[in-house]
Amino acid sequence: AEPTPPVQVLYCAVCSFPPEYCEFGSRLTRCKEWLKGAHPDLYDKYYSDEALVNKVGTLSLDAQAKLEKDTAKKEAKAEAKAEAALKKKMASQVTIRRIERNKRKHVTAVYGLEAFEIDLKKAAKQFASKFATGASVTKNAQGQDEIVVQGDVSDEILEMIEEEVGLLKGIPVDNVEIVEEKKKK
Repeated sequence: AEPTPPVQVLYCAVCSFPPEYCEFGSRLTRCKEWLKGAHPDLYDKYYSDEALVNKVGTLSLDAQAKLEKDTAKKEAKAEAKAEAALKKKMASQVTIRRIERNKRKHVTAVYGLEAFEIDLKKAAKQFASKFATGASVTKNAQGQDEIVVQGDVSDEILEMIEEEVGLLKGIPVDNVEIVEEKKKK
């Protein structure tokens, strides 16, 4: 018996669902625009007037209007949420602190990376292997997670962020500041 060939499934470029499930996502309007441009035949199948009449034939006009209103509300909410997240991300600061331990010994503490959805453990591992030194994730006095790297590597870390090395992608350089702390005598 001949094995059946795999089914080729089309996925929406906007929400990554198959087109028949786009209506359950939060970006239906954009999904419809994409489908209309990319696959007009499928658009007619799912969103033409007669397809909608068949689909909502069981719904009353009031229910249909309410459904459209709810969809619009959900879309607006999702867009507002995405915008707020982007705004928060752009306002976040990454601080690289150079802390003096003894006369010639330093540690470098980096915090604020979690706002850019960077896995701190993986970033610490990346720093440790890059600088051949110890690096760990600890909580600072404010209760925030920070990466502590042994040695004075603040300039090198800034360079890595500027060049977007490894995990450090998507951090605006303007949001990075270097602070130097001397030990009090």
